[in-house]
Amino acid sequence: MSHLPDVQDPGHSRVDNIDSLDGLHTDLARRHKATESSGATVPDEVVDADFAAVERDGYVILEDLLTESECEEIRSAVTPLLDRTGRNTFEGERTQRVYSVLNKTRACDRLVDHPRVLALLDRLLMPNYLLSQLQVINIQPGESAQLLHPDDGMYPVPRPRPPLSAATVWAIDAFTEDNGATVVLPGSQRWGDRRPADGDARVKAVMPPGSCVFFVGTLWHGGGANASDRARLAVTAQYCEPWLRPQEAFTLSTTPDTVRAVSEDLRRMLGYSIHPPFLGMVDGMHPKRLLDGAS
Repeated sequence: MSHLPDVQDPGHSRVDNIDSLDGLHTDLARRHKATESSGATVPDEVVDADFAAVERDGYVILEDLLTESECEEIRSAVTPLLDRTGRNTFEGERTQRVYSVLNKTRACDRLVDHPRVLALLDRLLMPNYLLSQLQVINIQPGESAQLLHPDDGMYPVPRPRPPLSAATVWAIDAFTEDNGATVVLPGSQRWGDRRPADGDARVKAVMPPGSCVFFVGTLWHGGGANASDRARLAVTAQYCEPWLRPQEAFTLSTTPDTVRAVSEDLRRMLGYSIHPPFLGMVDGMHPKRLLDGAS
C-alpha cells in the first residue's frame, strides 16, 4: 500500500507516501481536523476527582448539572413521545422508551454534550469517540428490576480489559430507593468472566433531578424495580471508541438538517469525523463535506 485516500480534499494534488505501518496512524484530514471538546472547559481538579471515582468504583454520580426549569423543559418535550413500551423483559414490559431522539427534539442535546461528561470521556476514550445510543426511558410503577449487564458486553473482547464504552443515565425525575434508580455494582468493571452473585455489593444511584450517573461500559448495572406509585423519567446517552460500531446507526437515523443543527461536539460524535487515518470516510472524503454540499 503506497498511498491512502485523501479524506479532506479530493481535488488536492498532494500525495502522502506511506512507507511503514506507522504511517497508517496519521490523520489525513486537512481542513476538518478534530476539534477540542467542550470538556476542556472543566477545571482539572474537578475532572481529576470525577475520574478518580470512576477508576475506583466504575461509576460516579454528578449531581445538579441541570436546573429545575431545564428538567421541566426536557420532561415537556419528551412526554408526548412516550408512545410505546418495551418489547421484552430487558427493555421492560412496563417501561416506555423513545429512540431516534435527536430527530424528534433538541431538548436532550445538552445532556449528550455536557462538558462535565465530555471531560470524563476525553480521558477514557480515544479522540473522536462516538455517540453509541440515546434513549428516553420512563420506568412505570410495577416494573421489575432489569437484568444486570455491562453495556459493552456485545463486543467480543475478553475480560478483564479496559472499557470500550461509557454511559450516562440522567435523572429527569428524582431517582429514589424505590422508584427504579439505576443499580450499579462497584468494582465490577474489573471482573473477568464472572457474573454477579448474591453477595456482591449493590448501590442504587439515588440522586436529585438534573443529576446523572456516569459509568464505564464494563460495569455491571441495571435499571431498578419501580415499587413506587409514580413513573421515573430518565435519559441515557452511551458512547464508544471511534473504531467501534455504535448501537444506533446515527448516520442513517439522523437527518442532515438535524446534524447541521446540533453542536460541533454532537456532530463529531454522530460520526461526522475521522478516526485516523480514514475510518469513517465517505467516497474518500471527510464526512463533514456532505454537510458542505460536496458530492
